[in-house]
Amino acid sequence: MNFLEYDKGVAKFNQELRLSTSPITSWDFYGDLINDFRAINSDTKKISQLAIESKWSNKNWDLKDILKDEVIVVTDSSLTIVFASQNIAKMNGYKPDEVVGKSPRMFQGEKTCAVTSNEIREAILNKVSFEKKVINYKKNGDLYYCIIKGFPVFNKSGDLSHFIAFEQAA
Repeated sequence: MNFLEYDKGVAKFNQELRLSTSPITSWDFYGDLINDFRAINSDTKKISQLAIESKWSNKNWDLKDILKDEVIVVTDSSLTIVFASQNIAKMNGYKPDEVVGKSPRMFQGEKTCAVTSNEIREAILNKVSFEKKVINYKKNGDLYYCIIKGFPVFNKSGDLSHFIAFEQAA
């Protein structure tokens, strides 16, 4: 008898509830999150493979954490882009395959500071790390501020192999 009264009470309570349901599009957030994790894992594997093939002496970056907030661009020693993380599209509208094979100068424009560009060029020539805030241009022509932390990457023989840049919209 007590259970019957309890069941009636629960049924009455549930009938009086005004539940609002989420539209199925709320799953997009979950899908976006899964896609971001897949992109991070894919990018991490690609950079790790590049490090192994090029025999980088330093490959101890925590790339998964970096890729959550920053874009990674890797150039060869002649400054041709050989890798760009998939999240570059969020920052400037370019897909990785649109920038690979090109120079990072493709992001510069008339408002890019020549002094800052020269300081970066000097650091690259001297094979030293740098951190600079630059004005770059998106694919659609809009400008954006970008903080670039660049590092020379040497192989196990001590020769310059690549440059790696960690970029974040400022």
